[in-house]
Amino acid sequence: MGNPSSDTISVHIPRDLYEQARSDAASQHRTIPGQIEYWAKVGRAALDNPDLPVTFVAEASASLAEPREQATPFEPRGQRQ
Repeated sequence: MGNPSSDTISVHIPRDLYEQARSDAASQHRTIPGQIEYWAKVGRAALDNPDLPVTFVAEASASLAEPREQATPFEPRGQRQ
């Protein structure tokens, strides 16, 4: 997410949706198009996985976008030292 494709098109969206995207984009450090793309991807993933809570889908999507070198390996509780 956040890497807009060089192959883009323009679409018309309602002004109130644009203003909400502007507000959310600023707080999430995204561009307005990046925010709308994020909503679309999370919405699509939520529709594809109706048994999962939307917050889980959003957090999982965000974690996939994080650089792998910053990831902390999972260690089951019984194996932690």
